[in-house]
Amino acid sequence: MMHHHGTPITPRRILLQLAGCNFCVPWSDPRDVECCHEIGQSVLLDNGAYSIWRLGDEPDWEGYANWVRPWLEYKTTWAVMPDVIEGTEEENDELIVWLFAHHRDVWKRSAPVWHMHESITRLRRLCMGYDRVCVGSSGEYIPGQPNWHRRMDEAFDAIDGTDTWMHMLRAMDTVSVGPWPFASADSTNIARNWNRNGGAVPMVAQIDARQTPARWRQSSSQLTIDDVLALVEAD
Repeated sequence: MMHHHGTPITPRRILLQLAGCNFCVPWSDPRDVECCHEIGQSVLLDNGAYSIWRLGDEPDWEGYANWVRPWLEYKTTWAVMPDVIEGTEEENDELIVWLFAHHRDVWKRSAPVWHMHESITRLRRLCMGYDRVCVGSSGEYIPGQPNWHRRMDEAFDAIDGTDTWMHMLRAMDTVSVGPWPFASADSTNIARNWNRNGGAVPMVAQIDARQTPARWRQSSSQLTIDDVLALVEAD
């Protein structure tokens, strides 16, 4: 699993110590974006939807797309598509359609978000249509809680056999030790705690050494009856 360490990381000397890592730069605070592209293996550009939702702000998705565009010229950089935290499936699908219609070049290098309160049917649809899909904790699903684990089991039962690159948003510590074969994840753990536990470099080494399994082997959960009916209708 690739570990994308969230920024900003201050002071700058600490960020420079992490040269060669993978980084996540949020649109809500992009001060480190140039430096991360100079020293990082790869960069994930986050759309800042969580900050927008938490602060109750109105998103400027046109501005986000224009900010993302030049950085996507780097071959190992990719972006999270615009999404609505706690939004409906229809709202989030409309944003994907909007990005495709108005910023197709950005759409090509971006990944949609499946929120855990959304249907398993939508997750399957996204995995059939995109090479990379992000997973976001939402609604009643809080990382580390039993229902979060059960929902994650349901998700991977449903997409077992697909080749989709699955990315976990803001829950790297939880999935790094779990049974789910995520390809990548991000966290702001280093940005918040680098001055603890011996410093940023040993912390990153410990985090990056954790790897998820190569494939999904567990099959302990089942789809709900609503999900089953929706899948039948979709076929």
